[in-house]
Amino acid sequence: MSVTAVAPTHDELVAQMTGGMARPDLPVFEGSERLRPDGRPMPAFRAQLRRIPNFINAIEVLATLAAPVAVIAAVVAIGHPLAVVAAVPVIGTLQLRWFILHHEAAHRLLFSNRWLNDRIGINLLGWLPLGTGSHFYRRGHANHHRDEFGPKEPDFLLYSFYPIPARSLGRKLMRDLVGVSAWRITKPRFTGLVKLKHVPLSLRFFAGQAIVFGLFWLAGQPWLYLLLWVLPWFTWYQLINRLRAIAEHGGMTRTDDRRNTTHHIRQSWLARVLFVPYHVGYHLAHHVDSGVPARNLKRLQRALEEDGYLPPEAAWPTYRSLWRALAAGSATAA
Repeated sequence: MSVTAVAPTHDELVAQMTGGMARPDLPVFEGSERLRPDGRPMPAFRAQLRRIPNFINAIEVLATLAAPVAVIAAVVAIGHPLAVVAAVPVIGTLQLRWFILHHEAAHRLLFSNRWLNDRIGINLLGWLPLGTGSHFYRRGHANHHRDEFGPKEPDFLLYSFYPIPARSLGRKLMRDLVGVSAWRITKPRFTGLVKLKHVPLSLRFFAGQAIVFGLFWLAGQPWLYLLLWVLPWFTWYQLINRLRAIAEHGGMTRTDDRRNTTHHIRQSWLARVLFVPYHVGYHLAHHVDSGVPARNLKRLQRALEEDGYLPPEAAWPTYRSLWRALAAGSATAA
């Protein structure tokens, strides 16, 4: 008699695959004058935090758009192959900044004017760095915030099984660095050209890259499109984006207590420059209230700590210390 295998439920998958870095022993938080018991700010405090800094964000957008142009112009002026090599991680880091502002726009927090927010943050910043400039990311990301590690979590596998062995993490990072991860992301855009329902999205993707290539061509440097736009995104961007993502949720689990869905790491100027720009490193605060603009997350995080929601022992002192813990798993856990 054959036995039919029964697929595990989502709750069973959560129990088997997540929670290796969670802290179930955290003290219960009863709330404070500024914060509710779940950490969300009280109405008066929340009203202060939710003000969108339109002018500052406009300056950041302009600087973020101009930065790759300045770097590429410098490479052309130097005219040496080593300048191209050195610029690859710089451009990849700047592309991540485009994505972080795109993420802010996905929350409708880049500009208070919804039309401007979407045209710049979604359709422009989410399009030219090998994206589609559509609302696809916004819809998936809403599920991520609505129920971290839930049935519709778009990045469930990305955050699962930690801590893992250092060799396993090393293999993941190597796949990022050599372009394997990027190809998995972009492959559907190529296959979408022959699948009717995906054709519009694929055409939009290639139209965006045609515009970027056209700008390189008009500048008289068409060959730099591959070296200083595609290559950085296929390699360095993928590496630092994974390091950022696993530092946010790696090893955490599905729970109403967001102290166990999201890590908090003490922020440093170097981390902000390299992979957590525009205050996105205050990620626990972001998940406690995803309607708070990024520039105000530091203030919310300070309240979470000062009022006792997040005890000192639950915060990681550095990204390096957290990555070491994420890569401290046993071989059997790989």
